[in-house]
Amino acid sequence: MKKIILFLSTAVILSSCSNSNKTPGDSLPSCIRKDVEAIKKGKMENPPVQIDEYNYNGKRVFLYTADCCDQFNMLYDENCGAICAPTGGMEGGGDHKCEDFSVKARFVTNTWSNPNR
Repeated sequence: MKKIILFLSTAVILSSCSNSNKTPGDSLPSCIRKDVEAIKKGKMENPPVQIDEYNYNGKRVFLYTADCCDQFNMLYDENCGAICAPTGGMEGGGDHKCEDFSVKARFVTNTWSNPNR
């Protein structure tokens, strides 16, 4: 029994160590990684820009939360092609081109948030 516990403990430790070298953006499309790098080089926004990954209509998409007021929160595909703005803008309802986003989209993960510098 002690050998099994030791083996499982070692496996957990090794798997966590092997993942520590991966950066959060390793699985991101290259255009999204380029956007993150460009945002990092810009001025600090308040509220900070955020990028969240969703599954929408069977596709991997990325929602960019705007850095300030009355701007659209744009949704992009894996090639950084603009799909729509599901939220944001003067009314808060986006550009009305994907009004089903709040119903059909499934949150996957927070891809990136601009940390307070």
